Amino acid sequence: MSRIAAIKESLDKALRDDNKVWTKYFAKIEKQTGVDRVYVFLGTIGLLAIYLVFGIGQQLVCNIFGFLYPAYCSMKALESPKKDDDTKWLTYWVVFAVFTIFEFFSDYILCWFPVYWLFKCLFYMWLMAPIENNGSLVVYRRLIRPNFLKYHHKVDAFISSAQDAAVKAATSALLTEKQD
Repeated sequence: MSRIAAIKESLDKALRDDNKVWTKYFAKIEKQTGVDRVYVFLGTIGLLAIYLVFGIGQQLVCNIFGFLYPAYCSMKALESPKKDDDTKWLTYWVVFAVFTIFEFFSDYILCWFPVYWLFKCLFYMWLMAPIENNGSLVVYRRLIRPNFLKYHHKVDAFISSAQDAAVKAATSALLTEKQD
């Protein structure tokens, strides 16, 4: 029970943080309704979860959620002088890209499960969670990085040979065109 109380306290603190954009909106709703902002937030999350299971356009909502906030944070990170936030969001985008590629092949199977979009949104939340070892760092370190280190030399060689072939083809085409 103390863990739940600690989570509620942490959530309450985050919802009252004056440095966050959403604080004023939750304060306004709390004032108008008389309902504590933690419960307003949890109710909103609950309605979103129900929508992601039963609503229309869940894929769009889920993909907006997985793209807009990270894109905004990435732009802020690029404008900040710190390197840590750049690395955090670049790692998110690498995991996002790999997940998107794998999802393409499994989407036709998984989209038939009614809770798929809810789980996908939860997965995105885990990837971008504002904690030290969020999901994108875990997935990158355990799955993507070991495979990258194992195969990047072969990929580099393939890309190099593809570039060489493209240059040769372009040169050949230009020479043939000049001769005509």
